Amino acid sequence: MRMGPLRAPPKKMPALNDLALTVEEREPGRFYWLLLEAVHDAGSTADTLGYRPLRVAVRPQPSYSSALALGAAALKQVAATATHPGPGDNV
Repeated sequence: MRMGPLRAPPKKMPALNDLALTVEEREPGRFYWLLLEAVHDAGSTADTLGYRPLRVAVRPQPSYSSALALGAAALKQVAATATHPGPGDNV
């Protein structure tokens, strides 16, 4: 029986409910989308949650709506590659 090459296990993506999409206008008329990942640390409470950048647009967009649309497409891409917990997995 021939075995294929060993592959590194896939990088675990954050749970989809721990992601947020936002748009920043860093300069007038230059909008960037940002996918943010929730940070569960000692400073987090039931009412507050910290976030850190997961993915950020490389190029600005001329409008908020176009940046938001591209950010939503990036979020869909992350969702398509996310690992979903199976039976018995701790979430």
